[in-house]
Formats: sequence, C-alpha cells, structure tokens
Amino acid sequence: MGIWPVASGSRLNRILTIRWIGQLTDGLFQSALASFILFSPERSPNAVAAALAFTVVLLPYSLIGPYVGTILDRFSRQRIIRNCNYIRAFDLLIIAWLVNNGSTGVVITLFVLVAFGVNRLILAGLSAGLPLLVKKDELIAVNALAVTGGTIWVVIGGGIGIAIKNFVSATYSADFADSVVILLSAAFFTLAALSCYRLSKFEIGPTEHEGKSENQGVAEMVEGFKTLRAHPDALRGIFSVGIQRGGITALTLMALLLSRNNFNDPNDPDAGLAGFGIALAIAGIGIGLGAIISPFGVLRFGRHRWMRYLMFACIPPLVIYAFNINEFTMTASAFLVGLCGQGIKVTNDALVQSKIDDYYRGRVFAVYDVVVNGAIVSGGLIAALLLPVSGLGATVPLCVSAAYFLVGVRLLRGSVFPPVK
Repeated sequence: MGIWPVASGSRLNRILTIRWIGQLTDGLFQSALASFILFSPERSPNAVAAALAFTVVLLPYSLIGPYVGTILDRFSRQRIIRNCNYIRAFDLLIIAWLVNNGSTGVVITLFVLVAFGVNRLILAGLSAGLPLLVKKDELIAVNALAVTGGTIWVVIGGGIGIAIKNFVSATYSADFADSVVILLSAAFFTLAALSCYRLSKFEIGPTEHEGKSENQGVAEMVEGFKTLRAHPDALRGIFSVGIQRGGITALTLMALLLSRNNFNDPNDPDAGLAGFGIALAIAGIGIGLGAIISPFGVLRFGRHRWMRYLMFACIPPLVIYAFNINEFTMTASAFLVGLCGQGIKVTNDALVQSKIDDYYRGRVFAVYDVVVNGAIVSGGLIAALLLPVSGLGATVPLCVSAAYFLVGVRLLRGSVFPPVK
C-alpha cells in the first residue's frame, strides 16, 4: 500500500484538484458566514443561537441524504459535481448581495441551505467515485490524502477568508468585507466546476453494474442499511465516526463561545474570530498528522484495533481540558482530538469502501452521511443545552470523554470488532 499513491499522470490528480479547490472555497465561505452571523459587533450569540447556526448549515445534509445514493447511482457523477459547483457559485452571488445589505432573516437562511445542500452531492459524489480510480489496497492512503487534504484546505481557506475580511474591513464596513469574501468564493466554485471537464462523463461512475434499483430515497437507504448489516464492522465504524464527530461539534461550539465571550473582549469580535481561527488552524495540523500516520497505524495494528486505540486516545486531553480551561488546553485538545478523529474517519472510510460492492456503494454512503450528520447536529444541540454564554464549564468535555469511552468499550470492543487487517 502506497503512502503517496498519486503517480505522475494519475487521473486521481484530477479528482483531487476538484475536491481541494472546492474545500478551500468552503473555508472561505464558512469564515465569511461565521464572521457575519457569529462574530459581528451587533450580534452576541448565546449557545442556543450558535447551535442553531450549526444546525442550519448541517440540516441539508440530513434532508437530502436519503436521495444522494439514488442520484449518484443513476447519473454521471462528473456532471453532478460540475453542475452543483455552478449552482453554488450562482447561489453565493445572491448570498453576497444579501450579506452586504445586512440580511439575517429567512431569505438568506434559505440560500445558505441551498449552498450546503448541493455541497452534500459534491462530496458524496467524489467519495463514491474515488475507488474507481485506485486499487483497493491503496484506499486508506488515498482517503488520507483526499479527505484530510480537503479538510486542511478548508482550514487554510478559513484563514485566508479571515485575513481578507480584516484587510477590507479596515476601510469598509464589516458586512461589505464579508460579502467580498463570499464573492471570491463564488469565483473559486466556478473554477472547481471548470476543473470537472478534465474528467470524462462516466470516469468516476456510475459503472454499468452499479445498483439502479426501483427503490428511491428512504427505501434505498433501507437497502443500504441492510447491506451494512451484513458487514457489522463497517456499520459499527460508521456509528463510531458519527459519535466522534458529534463530540467534535460540541467541543467546537464550546471553543467558539470561549473565544467570542470569554478569552477575548465580547466587544471586540474580531479578536474572538482571530483566536478561534488560530485554534481551528492548529486543529487542522492535527487532522493532517492523523491522516499521515493512519496508513502506518493500520499496517501495524490492523484497521479495527487502530480505530479503537485512536478513540481511547481522545480521552486524556479532554479530561485535562475539563479541569483546566484556558486557551492552551483548548487548542491542545483540539489538536489531539482532531488528529485521532481524522485517523478514525479515513480508516473507516477505507473499511466501508473495501467491504461494500460497487452495486450498493452509493446507498451505503447515503446511510453513512445521514448517520454522521445526524450525530453532528445532535452534538451541537445537546452542547447548547449544557453550555453557558461564556462557554466555561467542565460538563461538555467530560460528557464527550464519557461518550468516547463507551464507544471504545462497546461499539469497538475486540469481541465484535476483531483486530484483522
């Protein structure tokens, strides 16, 4: 298994270009939204308001998730990804205009839902098409490269977005600065769409033998779930990833409130945004390292045992953080939990891709998406009920630690999640 499987002239370079341009742009766009909604001087969010913002971003993933497999197993994934990028670019032009006018109502919420909804198709299409371009024994390395590289580009994009916003807002209003970042995002989504022309129409699927059952939507998700029941380790892995991601969402919400309302002057939201951005950047470094070491960890311990070890490794930094909350322990725990979480994610992605036949892959990834995003939304909402406006309190990191411990000893225990490669 190669650690860097992208040879010169590989077609994989083309799908990575599409993914990474899109995710760099995701970072730009999300930084502008965070600045506009959560870090504006006139808007001082409490935990519930911040959690609702997370929910708005993630809601489309869960709503269209049951239909993702149906679409991806029936139509050219290259065309779907290309056209969705065009739709996002146009949608962001409208959002930029609304942000510049200070709109915070239902209208902008609907356009944001569209933007993140079509992104679900883009990412799922790229994940479903990836195994068609590489050998099965390269999947862990390729997922580490594609998914984690994309996550790192999101972090980089967020940093660039914050820098551009601060530069422009020195002369113009904060809303105008956010709209400039969103306009730049629209241009980059157009570039991602144009990059799709480097792939042929059916190069990333669906193939002729992929499943095109008469069932659609929720019925197809049921088929995907039934398929996963025949591969219980993949199913347990999916639920483990979901709970781990839900915990990260709760911790992110806590970090946002701490940066916005505690570690910095609440009347200086730019300082809060900068502090939050630094924590995310360091978490991004951890995410990158988690992906880099995971192929070696899998070779040494096997996929199943490696995922269990990483889940347990998340716990000590969170316990320390719970009893000594400051900027250093927040950032250090973000680094370590990001590292372990990404290692779990890329290892399980490869596990699912290697166990599930092409015929059912789209449907199984639809189940995967809905489970993980449902857990993320739940994690944010539960944290909102536990967190004060300041973000201070040991409850959330201790609850997340307990959840990770239960996953390690129950879902990933050796007797039901055996240590085989």
